[in-house]
Amino acid sequence: MTLQEIYQQFAHDIRDTGWLEYLAVFSGIVSVWYSRKENILVYPTGLINTTFYVYLSLKGSLPGEASVNFYYTVMSIYGWVLWAKKDARHQHVVHITYSDSRWWVYQLSFFASFYVIIFILLTYLKKDFAPGAIPWVDAFASSTAFTGMWLMTKKKVESWYWWIATNIASIPLYFVKHYVFTSVYYLVLFIMAVFGLIEWIRRAKKATPLLAGPLSSLQNQSA
Repeated sequence: MTLQEIYQQFAHDIRDTGWLEYLAVFSGIVSVWYSRKENILVYPTGLINTTFYVYLSLKGSLPGEASVNFYYTVMSIYGWVLWAKKDARHQHVVHITYSDSRWWVYQLSFFASFYVIIFILLTYLKKDFAPGAIPWVDAFASSTAFTGMWLMTKKKVESWYWWIATNIASIPLYFVKHYVFTSVYYLVLFIMAVFGLIEWIRRAKKATPLLAGPLSSLQNQSA
């Protein structure tokens, strides 16, 4: 597409954007802002975003996007409970940490499994049920999003890498599907994800000595 064609499509689709998409986009931006701050409000605000996007995706015959947002909805409830959980000393049990080698195997396997499953399903459904699907891109955007959301519930720094990958894939993906405002939304999320990654790296480094202290004490006692 030429720059003029891109501009014309952008202007046309922006005029056709409904209030539900605007609300979904703004609540999503607020949710990502809270996630960067490690604030539990990431989940209630995110639920507003995902609920509306499930509806919009089904309305637009986009089952891949609908499944992603349904997954977000379920994982938001799970993450909300997990982030709120405290131990006997009234300390939160989940902290921002890096993935070790075991967690890297988990997340790469998680991503690969969902990519294959979603790609096969969308390829099969495209002809009769999901004409708007682009299987290989949709599968990538969905599986990276699934992985990022799961890791975020565990407060893993690497969740932001997966979110960045999701956003990069989703910017052109939603544009060609005429969800232009959502495409701009993912551009904003991409920028926020970069800053979120930087913030969580800083917090993980700051928290490491605090987490290592009690662990070292327990190891000394057991020795």
